[in-house]
Amino acid sequence: MQTVLIDTDVAIDFLRGESYARDFLLPLWDVSRAYLSVLTIYELYAGIKEKERESTNDFIGACLIEPVSQQIGAKAGEWKAFYRQKGITLTAIDCLVASTALLQGHKSPPEMSGIIRTRNFLSACHRFEKRRIPEVISFS
Repeated sequence: MQTVLIDTDVAIDFLRGESYARDFLLPLWDVSRAYLSVLTIYELYAGIKEKERESTNDFIGACLIEPVSQQIGAKAGEWKAFYRQKGITLTAIDCLVASTALLQGHKSPPEMSGIIRTRNFLSACHRFEKRRIPEVISFS
């Protein structure tokens, strides 16, 4: 089983009890294949309520943490600049998380070869890169 970089939306869905997120994440934790970007941790804490702190900390503790490197930052900046010139606005965090997934090789089983909700953005990054990046599954 490949590693998976979990997007903030999926993490929030898990914390809210959504069954698809639970069913997907529990097997990954059993084999230490679930990763979070430090940026996802930032986003989780930015929206946390005090009563959610313990479950959020437990969730984060169950995942392996992916830092942001110079290479990840550079790739994210390239994507943001390229799409800005085309009139497409992307958030820095989306660019950084997507470049983390690409450069660190995070995937999942063939039927779910990534779990980032921003499918259109990552498809656009794929065209920009002219090579295969981890495919994504959209739950929205």
